[in-house]
Amino acid sequence: VQLQAYGGGLVQAGGSLRLSCAASDYTLSHAVMGWFRRAPRKEREFVAAISWNAYTTYYADSVRGRFTISRDKATNTVYLQMNTLQPEDTAVYYCAAASAGVLSRGMSAYDYWGLGTLVTVSS
Repeated sequence: VQLQAYGGGLVQAGGSLRLSCAASDYTLSHAVMGWFRRAPRKEREFVAAISWNAYTTYYADSVRGRFTISRDKATNTVYLQMNTLQPEDTAVYYCAAASAGVLSRGMSAYDYWGLGTLVTVSS
């Protein structure tokens, strides 16, 4: 199983980006999908997660109201719409899948990880 995240880039503060993550295997169609990020000189942290049926979402307090996670089951893709970006959102963003289907903010629940995509927000 492979996860491929893309859509990162350079954006000015106040701008928007949409990250996408495609799963190579439809066995993850019932997995919880999540986004995490690692800012320079910081630990990796939870950003958002979505249940397999998209009925439930979790967000970190720092992004709630600005970021929206969604998924398209037809294409096995999860998205992270990021609005009103701030310099502190600068990080490498990772998508992850929790095949057990347990919605969680903890990294240990996720057993598949993609390579990250860099988001840089300039002030």
